Amino acid sequence: MTLYKKTFENFEQNFIGSSTMAVIGQSCLGAAAAMFILSNGTSILQMTQLAITVLICMLVNTSILSQMNHKLVFNLIISSVLCSILFIILNNVAL
Repeated sequence: MTLYKKTFENFEQNFIGSSTMAVIGQSCLGAAAAMFILSNGTSILQMTQLAITVLICMLVNTSILSQMNHKLVFNLIISSVLCSILFIILNNVAL
């Protein structure tokens, strides 16, 4: 069984608790990414990165609140975390 499949099954069994923790975790991670992005200035590149981060985090929160398909919510959480980590790394290296 792959890591993705095993993690998704665990997420699906405990959807309410897992989605609650996901809202808190990915929102905090998104806020940290926004901090790193804005620490490099307010150019068009930074504002684009900030917009992408905010939109993906809002999309995850909206999908959880609207109780969309569990697989879609899970995939959005993963994409939000990866996006935030990518922008943290990109903007931390630039410092």
